[in-house]
Amino acid sequence: MRRAALALACSLLPVMAWAQARSEWDFAVALDGKPIGTHRFVVTGADENRGVESRADFVVRVLGIPVYRYRHRAEEHWQGDCLRELNADTDDDGKRQQVKQRFDGPDCLMGFAYWNPKLVQQRQLIDPQTGRVTDVRFEPQADASIEVRGTAVPAHGWLLLADKQRITVWYAADTGRWIGLDADAKGGRRLSYRIPPDKASS
Repeated sequence: MRRAALALACSLLPVMAWAQARSEWDFAVALDGKPIGTHRFVVTGADENRGVESRADFVVRVLGIPVYRYRHRAEEHWQGDCLRELNADTDDDGKRQQVKQRFDGPDCLMGFAYWNPKLVQQRQLIDPQTGRVTDVRFEPQADASIEVRGTAVPAHGWLLLADKQRITVWYAADTGRWIGLDADAKGGRRLSYRIPPDKASS
C-alpha cells in the first residue's frame, strides 16, 4: 500500500524545468531560525552530460563566538540520472574528508540530487560527503507553504529517511522545482534551507 501511494504521488509531481542548460539555487541556511551560512547549487548541461557544483559554508556562533564550522565543495558528473563521478572536499569542524570516485558499470545510482524530482523514487543514494551507497526511504508529507524570496509558495513535501538522517525536501506545487529543505540536526535542532528575497534562482 505504501509503495502504491508513493508511485501515485510521484506520478502527480509536475515535470519541472531542471533539465535546462543551467539552473541555480542559492539557499540561506538557518539553524533553529538563526542564519548560519549559505549553500549554493549549480546544475549545467542536460541529459547525458550534466555537471553539478555544490558549495556550502556554515558557521554556528554562540554569543558571537564561532563554535562550529562546516565547509563542503563538490563537483559531480552525471549521465542521465546516473551519478558517474564525484569529487568532494569536506571540512566538518576540522575533520577533513576528500572523495575522488567514479561509478562505472551497469549500476545507475543517484546522489542526494534534491534538484531532480526523480530523487523520491530511489531506494539507494550515493552520499556526496563520503562516496558511500546509502539505503534510503521516502515518505510523502502534507502539503505546506514554503517561503521563496519572501513569498509563500504552495509546496509538496517528501521525508527522506537515511541512516539517522531525517530530511524533508520541498518542491513547488505548480512547477515541481526544488524550493526548500528542513533537516533534523544534533540536539533536537532544526536546519533549514530557504531562498531569501535578495537571492534569485533561475
